[in-house]
Amino acid sequence: MDYFRVLIVDDEKPFVDTLVNRFNKRNIDTTGVFSGEEALELMKEKLFDVVILDIKMPGGMDGIETLREIKRIQPLSEVILLTGHGSVETSIEGMKLGAFDYILKPVKLEELLVKMADAFEKKDAHDQKIRSAKIKELIRFPGRVLEQEKEEE
Repeated sequence: MDYFRVLIVDDEKPFVDTLVNRFNKRNIDTTGVFSGEEALELMKEKLFDVVILDIKMPGGMDGIETLREIKRIQPLSEVILLTGHGSVETSIEGMKLGAFDYILKPVKLEELLVKMADAFEKKDAHDQKIRSAKIKELIRFPGRVLEQEKEEE
């Protein structure tokens, strides 16, 4: 599995701490937060390839609202939703909003690792297509690309 960055968002601190420790031991750069608000603040500063997001979180933002904002801030980040048996319908709504997939709690570590790898591969493929398109544009229209870069600065 390639090196990638994962964000875990769940209000259950022992669950988050356990996953962060297990993933970091596998050389997966993993960060854990305990609310949607914390996740969004962090995502404004750091890029993540895969986000593991609990749908049911108490407080201000639930998982679906957090997912909408994640896709606005980092549209290429792939999101795996964590759900209890009673909220499968909500998970399907999440899929329509751009989530990669969902997993039922309690989570099996191996199943989660496989889904994370699949999600990372999808994101990596999108990244490669974007890089390829930029290279082709640079080759075909070198002056235009340089002008766009100056405008972005």
